[in-house]
Amino acid sequence: MTLPQHESGLGSVLVARYQVSMLCGRSISGRSARYISMKSPRILITRLSHIGDCLLTIPMLNAIRDHHPDAFVAWAVESPTHHLLKNHSGINQIISIPKGWLGTPASWRAIRTQLKSLKFDIAIDPQGLTKSAMLGWMSGATKRVGAKGQWGRELSPWLNNSRVRPKSTHVVERSMELLAAVGIEQPQIRFELPTDAAADKNIAQWLQEKSLDRFAVVNPGGSWASKRWENERFGSVSSYLFNKHGLKTVVTWAGIEELAMAEEIVGLNPEGSLLASRTNLPELQSLLARAKFFVGCDTGPMHLATAVGTPCVGLYGTTRPEDSGAFGSQNIAIQKWYQSGSCKKRRNANNDAMRDILASDVNDACDQMVGRLAQHREVA
Repeated sequence: MTLPQHESGLGSVLVARYQVSMLCGRSISGRSARYISMKSPRILITRLSHIGDCLLTIPMLNAIRDHHPDAFVAWAVESPTHHLLKNHSGINQIISIPKGWLGTPASWRAIRTQLKSLKFDIAIDPQGLTKSAMLGWMSGATKRVGAKGQWGRELSPWLNNSRVRPKSTHVVERSMELLAAVGIEQPQIRFELPTDAAADKNIAQWLQEKSLDRFAVVNPGGSWASKRWENERFGSVSSYLFNKHGLKTVVTWAGIEELAMAEEIVGLNPEGSLLASRTNLPELQSLLARAKFFVGCDTGPMHLATAVGTPCVGLYGTTRPEDSGAFGSQNIAIQKWYQSGSCKKRRNANNDAMRDILASDVNDACDQMVGRLAQHREVA
């Protein structure tokens, strides 16, 4: 058997495998059988990060709840995504997992004790990494579902015992395919997020203060520098939307670095754009839900816009829209070429592919989006 490779080093994966075996006192493959009630199963979802990927897993959660209304469903997740999942009608319990937990074996016993106490029957691992699959294994779930092939990475093929080879490329559809292992065939893809009354009130008040009711959102951020576009080009697009379509833009941000980016963009079009206030995730969700459409890179806010039904003009360089882009035909993807390589290589790359996207390319896509919305009487 060939061991899986790990970008941060095969040694750390082997150490993790040995430490887990020692922690629990048995081999990774060993597991006693237990009867699973498919009327009211106890199900654990282990999608820990990132914000965008967790949002793209929401349809899988909804499908589980649709097919098993009496199930107990828990989701193991890292901060800050748990704020978006809070009060979701499909989740009985959110299990907060500290970031970096896999590298601190001292925390494993406490996590395992918490997971074991919930007596899970099924663990579903849409992330396909050691850290996500290990939580399912630690939980004691009899059936541990994960991907095999290129999407079953690191030690996940050893930790999961019911493996599905996805035929789809997009993360939403790949996650849904895992459900075949628990008897859910061809489920409906449906996004649904709970709203936050306090967040809605704050955003409604801010928009009223700014006398703003028709607007697009521009988000220049990206978790990788290689995913980002040029600020001046965002400013050019913002000016174009205002001058041609009379549509103002709200420029959103998170953190000091993105604030500086947003301020530069607003400075290029002070008449037609506004700097968003500091928002938490529920407030950003509320703002995006009110926008006519979203313009930005492959990052969490884009997927949040998709989840609340706001169409997106997405820009892609080191990721592919068919793999992880804004999901659905209502969105428009712009990619001149794919800047390929390992995850580590793409994360650390220059944004060459993004820079080959011109402002005129995005303006054309925005024209197309405005035209679509006008047909649906969304833009007067």
